[in-house]
Amino acid sequence: MFSNTISDVFFDLDHTLWDFDVNSGLAFEAILKKDHPTIEITDFIEKYIPINQACWKLYQHDKITHDELRYNRLKYTFDALEYFISDDQIESMAHEYIQLLPENNHLFEGAVEVLEYLEKKYKLHIITNGFAEVQYKKIKNSNIAGFFKTITNSEMAGVKKPNPTIFEHALNLAQAKKENSVMIGDCLDADVQGALNAGLDAIFFNDKKIKVDQDIKQVTHLLELKKYL
Repeated sequence: MFSNTISDVFFDLDHTLWDFDVNSGLAFEAILKKDHPTIEITDFIEKYIPINQACWKLYQHDKITHDELRYNRLKYTFDALEYFISDDQIESMAHEYIQLLPENNHLFEGAVEVLEYLEKKYKLHIITNGFAEVQYKKIKNSNIAGFFKTITNSEMAGVKKPNPTIFEHALNLAQAKKENSVMIGDCLDADVQGALNAGLDAIFFNDKKIKVDQDIKQVTHLLELKKYL
């Protein structure tokens, strides 16, 4: 349990509150059924998930651009499937995927319950590296916008987590002090270490139950946040 000095709680969105893998799979399933029906969705997702994670890691550290991220994750997935697709088809699919993604809005189990619990005691905020237009749609369409006082995205801050500047931007927007704030997210690098380096406390949402340093505060289910907050 934290001391009573915590006043502001910052959440990551994708893979923390908003179930990106489920919602992404549904978007791709609709696209593949229509445009590439010979591809099994399970085969596609099996290849896509680790490729997307690797591309996002490069994007977070400014190794690739926004456009390269959107192109590469699809190009490399189709290459892994040994399925030919033209650049024009990839561009069209990337655009359609971004349009469809916020139409499915499955949240992690316990997300709404824990937000209802926390909002009575703290000011709640979002810090996300996701693309601004899409992230706002996800938050609105999943009916959780009312829980958050502020939403900081990487486009607004000009940098991405784990860069400390995005945390400073979020703190300023929230009118919060870092010593009174905690960050909750699924990425050890971007969310947890990024927050700690910026002077905030952090809780790792470890739903995959990976082995981590025991010194890190962590939960495997969102409702376990009640033991800290």
